[in-house]
Amino acid sequence: MADVRVGIVGCGGIGCHHAKQLTSGKVNGLELAAICEADPGTRERVLKEYGEDLKSFDNLDAFLGSGAVDAIIVATPHYEHTRITIAALKAGLHVMCEKPAGVYTKQVREMNAVADESELMFGLMFQQRLNETHIRLKDLLESGEIGAMKRMNWTVTSWYRSQSYFDSGGWRATWAGEGGGVLINQSPHQLDLWQWFCGMPKRVRAFCSFGKYHDIEVEDDVLAYVEYENGATGSFITSTGETPGTNRLEIAGNNGRIVMEGGKLVFDRTRVSERQFNSEFKGGFGEPEIWKCDIPTSSSDDNHAGVLEAWGKAIQANDSSLMVAKGQEGIRGVELANAMLLSTWIDDWVDLPIDEDLFFGKLQEKIETSRFVKKTVATEMNIDASF
Repeated sequence: MADVRVGIVGCGGIGCHHAKQLTSGKVNGLELAAICEADPGTRERVLKEYGEDLKSFDNLDAFLGSGAVDAIIVATPHYEHTRITIAALKAGLHVMCEKPAGVYTKQVREMNAVADESELMFGLMFQQRLNETHIRLKDLLESGEIGAMKRMNWTVTSWYRSQSYFDSGGWRATWAGEGGGVLINQSPHQLDLWQWFCGMPKRVRAFCSFGKYHDIEVEDDVLAYVEYENGATGSFITSTGETPGTNRLEIAGNNGRIVMEGGKLVFDRTRVSERQFNSEFKGGFGEPEIWKCDIPTSSSDDNHAGVLEAWGKAIQANDSSLMVAKGQEGIRGVELANAMLLSTWIDDWVDLPIDEDLFFGKLQEKIETSRFVKKTVATEMNIDASF
C-alpha cells in the first residue's frame, strides 16, 4: 500500500519536529510531501533541511486544494487549530492536530461536528498516552484493581518558565495571542491524561492567579478542586513559577493508593478493601494490611512518531479505532481548562458541561483589553491572514 502523503501547516518548532520524524524513517506508512508556511525565510529553511523537492505553499486555500497531500498535520498557534482543521476536513483531508484542540469549547464543538459528519481520520497529538507508565496506570484503573476511586491529587509544577521565555514573542501569554497561560500552553497533556484516567468531574471550583510570578496577563498559577458523580474528590495544581517543580499524581481508591512520580508507578494495595475493613474490624485503632507493589515500567522521551504511525495505519485501514486519540476527545481537556478559568472569573462553582456562551463572552472581554493587538496576530506568528 502506498504511503500516505502528508503536509504540515505551520513550520515552527513542533512543525519542524514532525518534519524531521517524517523524513528520518521513524514513521512507517507516511511521507512528507508538502508544507504550508507564510514566512518566506522559514519556508526556505525547512525546504533546505528536509527536502527541496517538497511542494511548498504560503496560502492555506491553495495548499488544501492542491491535491499534493492526503492528510495534514496542524502545527500552528492555538487559535488556528479549529479553523484549519475544519477547512482541511471539508477539503477531504485527514487531520492530525497538535494540542490543545482549541482555546474554548464552543469552537472545538463546531470542529467536532464537522469531523463527525466526515469519514476522515481526525486525531489529536496526545503522545503521552503512549508512555508505558501511563498505559499501566490506566490498565490498573480500568481493571478495578484499586476499587472505586475516592480521591485524586495531581501536582504538576515542573513547567517552570522564566520571564525571558514570555518576552521572546509578543503573542506569548496574552489573551489575544495565545488564549491562556499554563492551562492552555503547558498542561494540556496532564488535563488529557487526567480525564483519560479518571473521567470528567461533575463540577469545578478553581483559583487561578494571573501574572503572579511573571509580567504576563494570563494564568501562571492554578489550584482547582473537583467533585465526581460517585462522591470522589480531586485537586489539580499547576504553575510556571516554581522550581524545583513536582509532577506527582496520587489516586486513592477503596483497595489502596497508586502514586505516579518520576516515571515510577507504586501501588500500595490493601489486603482487604477499606470499606470491608471498616465494617468488620473491632479493634479501635488499626488499618488493613498493605502490600507495596512496584509496577515495572519503561518510558520513551518522545512518542510523537507512534501517534503519527497509528494515525497512518488508521487512514490506510479506514479504521479510527487504530488511532491513539480521536480528535473529538480533545474537547475534554479544553473544557477542564475553561471551567477552571470561568470559576475564577465568576468566583463560584462551575458545573460541567460548562456554559460555553458565558465562557466565550468572558474570554472576549479579556481579548479586548489584551496587550497583544489582535490584528497583528497573522504577522507576528507567521500565519497567512487568510487562515
